[in-house]
Amino acid sequence: MEQQLLIYNTLSKKKELFVPFTPGFVGLYVCGPTVYGDAHLGHSRPAITFDLVNRYLQHLGYKVRYVRNITDVGHLVADADEGDDKIGRKARVEQLEPMEVVQKYTNSYRRNMTQLNVLPPSIEPTATGHIIEQIEVVRKVLEKGYAYESNGSIYFDVEKYSHDYHYGKLSGRNLDDMLSNTRELEGQEEKHSGADFAIWKKAQPEHLMHWPSPWSEGFPGWHTECIAMSTKYLGETFDIHGGGMDLMFPHHEAEIAQSCATLGHDSVRYWMHNNMITINGQKMGKSLGNFILLDEFFSGTHPLLDQAYSPMVIRFFMLQAQYRSTLDFSNEALKAAEKGLERLMKAVELLDILPVSTNSTVDVASLDKACYEAMNDDFNSPIVVANLFDGVRMINAINDGKESIDADDLVKLKKLYHDFVFDILGLQQPETAVASQQGILNGVVELLLNLRMEAKANKDWATSDRIRNELTALGFEIKDKKDGFEWTLKK
Repeated sequence: MEQQLLIYNTLSKKKELFVPFTPGFVGLYVCGPTVYGDAHLGHSRPAITFDLVNRYLQHLGYKVRYVRNITDVGHLVADADEGDDKIGRKARVEQLEPMEVVQKYTNSYRRNMTQLNVLPPSIEPTATGHIIEQIEVVRKVLEKGYAYESNGSIYFDVEKYSHDYHYGKLSGRNLDDMLSNTRELEGQEEKHSGADFAIWKKAQPEHLMHWPSPWSEGFPGWHTECIAMSTKYLGETFDIHGGGMDLMFPHHEAEIAQSCATLGHDSVRYWMHNNMITINGQKMGKSLGNFILLDEFFSGTHPLLDQAYSPMVIRFFMLQAQYRSTLDFSNEALKAAEKGLERLMKAVELLDILPVSTNSTVDVASLDKACYEAMNDDFNSPIVVANLFDGVRMINAINDGKESIDADDLVKLKKLYHDFVFDILGLQQPETAVASQQGILNGVVELLLNLRMEAKANKDWATSDRIRNELTALGFEIKDKKDGFEWTLKK
């Protein structure tokens, strides 16, 4: 069945029918991390959001070239055009070479992404690996007349560019407002205008990372790397550019400006932005004490956390919100997600033992259609999850004998859950160690309940009642059935 996918385009501010630039192929570029520290909760949202996009496009049959960059130079503190490079500052603090910092935190980021079951990108380019391409972008912008040199640094001339193009069209900002808000900032003396931004910076003697260029020994501006790498690997026009909403201005706005300045057009057809994360209703920040690393979530070591939360709980919780909505983390919400994930996975396990009937009283086709309709509506994962829980009720009703399903529909239902739970949403069963412990527990409980059944058969009511009462006191819920028993462990 051919699917009609709608994507909310941040540029047009509306949902648009997705038609790839090249039939059967999708070019997807996502801004990756600046690797100067361990991955925190904020890193996980764009990673999971665009992993969902990547997975669904592949599921629909597209060949996806997914490019996610690593920023390892040029990202200055406070995103300004002055100050230390974030990598260089970290290198001084940790007394490491800058590339040691880069490797250390790139490895950490990749490990966390694997834990979250985020598929690796097709290409993961680094800014330092594309200095030549960035110098070429700077050269072209200068050649077109939209940049100027000042003391060895090159700045993009926003006012001149705005005579020919619309600077601010992505973020909805007005150039006059930007000028009035930036003219008084410090470190602007080299610029013609406070709105101008560096695309090449002359390195000061203390700056650790620098390269030769036609203008100075220096380093590229942060905003230049993505336009250089995206067009190198995806072409002068490609399908989707993604990232967090915080990157819309100035980073993505500056990308559009450099694209139009060098190519004469925006290279991106669909701009996608995920919304921000809050914790207990507050914006995440180190100064507020709610800046939580992913490893702290997985270990439960942060003081704001009541317990450890597995990577799949974090992933499942994020998928329960539409990517364009704000997402608020709290212990209560995470515990609810943990229970919901457990319920979903238990239903998936039941699919292998459901009784087959000669006819179906359940509507698998409608459930399948509803899941695809939700994904086709701008990757609406929370509606997919809600539909899957409707299916959980269906599965439980079949297991309890209240509904029936025939062999053909059972095959379709198993495929539906395999496709959506594992392939598209990217969820996994519990980790091997936890699963192993659970298997031992299951075996012990099954042994005790089988002994209880033998006691009942021998009319040894005292032993039967004792086993049931002891298990109930430990938190087990036991349901006797005609052909045996069922049990669950209450949270």
